[in-house]
Amino acid sequence: MGQTNHRRSAWPALAMVLAVSFSALQPAVAADGVAMEREQLAVLARQLDLIDRLAEHAAGTAPQERARYHFDYARLRADLMRVRAGLQDYLVPERAQPRDPVPLAGDYVRRDRADDEEPSP
Repeated sequence: MGQTNHRRSAWPALAMVLAVSFSALQPAVAADGVAMEREQLAVLARQLDLIDRLAEHAAGTAPQERARYHFDYARLRADLMRVRAGLQDYLVPERAQPRDPVPLAGDYVRRDRADDEEPSP
């Protein structure tokens, strides 16, 4: 029998981290709600760091051959950096209200060629 190459994806771990991070953001019922919120946001910032490291690892282990579609890890990491910066701006504000006029990219599927269209039936 020949050997098979089993590649493990970082996405199940990423999904678990996201599930834990969102479950940790339940409404604060403590007397000091602001402190609880700041603590939860600090935890979320640390979890974003973990997600960023997982994305960096996944980008390094992604297949080198170019498929028609591939995941745009650079765009994901840029969005994570923007979210982390927004959290940091809230936790350590430079002004009264942080603003974010630039939307996230959000579309992580990228085609190799711009002129590559779906074949018509």
